[in-house]
Amino acid sequence: MMTLKELAEKEDLLTAGHGLCAGCAIFPILKVVLRASQYPMVVSNDTGCLQMTTSHFPRTSWKLNWIHSAYGNSAAIVSGIEAMYRSLKKQGKFPLEKELKFLAIAGDGAANDAGLGPLSGAVERGHHFVYLCLDNQMYASTGGQRSSATPMGAAAPDTPASDALPGKMQARKNIARIMTAHKIPYVAQSAPWIWQDLYKKAERAFETPGPAYLNILSPCPFEWKTPTRKTIELTRLAADTCIWPVYEVKNGTKLTINYKPRQKLPVTRWLQSQPRFKHLEQSENKWIVDKIQEEVDKDWDYLLSAETEPKHRDN
Repeated sequence: MMTLKELAEKEDLLTAGHGLCAGCAIFPILKVVLRASQYPMVVSNDTGCLQMTTSHFPRTSWKLNWIHSAYGNSAAIVSGIEAMYRSLKKQGKFPLEKELKFLAIAGDGAANDAGLGPLSGAVERGHHFVYLCLDNQMYASTGGQRSSATPMGAAAPDTPASDALPGKMQARKNIARIMTAHKIPYVAQSAPWIWQDLYKKAERAFETPGPAYLNILSPCPFEWKTPTRKTIELTRLAADTCIWPVYEVKNGTKLTINYKPRQKLPVTRWLQSQPRFKHLEQSENKWIVDKIQEEVDKDWDYLLSAETEPKHRDN
């Protein structure tokens, strides 16, 4: 198993000098994911927090082949590059001895909403690439508006908590379940607090012969209004409440839950940790909390019943 010392000794492909906010989970996530590939890489990066803060012309924090794609287009761009690479390789015109890997990166707004069509098309065609969704549950780079990944009950600029509307009323779109339905070779959900799991899944995704999808919880302290020191702790709490299950699915059928909390915590622990849910503490909004708990329990029970390759890795 990879140790933290061994991880730190690997080459850093995303360097300091970026403009990400203090406490942002994106940087530690990328530190792990980029180290998991043993091959040269091309990255297609959707417009968003990561792209805007790591590419201030004429400087860049990237030490690899990096392309800024238009919003929602990272899967389309990377699939075109991957197809060109396969053609050149077949013609004997590609000089690299090592295999070239392809990574598309987007936030949940691009992955779940604007870019869902190009993403679905790219994985259906079977392009060999990894799609990494940095899920902060909102449109963080444009003011924190709700996305389809925003949880039910969350307050946002366009779904404010008021007497008329107690936050967002729709449930979070389960993008990992949607990608699993495509029956692609590999789909995984993880979080930065369990870095060994994140590294292993990223490594497995890069080795997958075909499309692979990584859905990673990425708290945004600026828009969630949480202390910067609490970022990693929040991702652990999400797993312990089963708000964010840690699991993987191979070929659309072989499901393994990689983390099972010894004691499943109530969702109120997660909701009380973030000011965006503070209005749910009011007695008239208790029904929303009950609904959230009901949906979380239902999703967790589904995963437990669908698990085909149990690891019994309770923690």
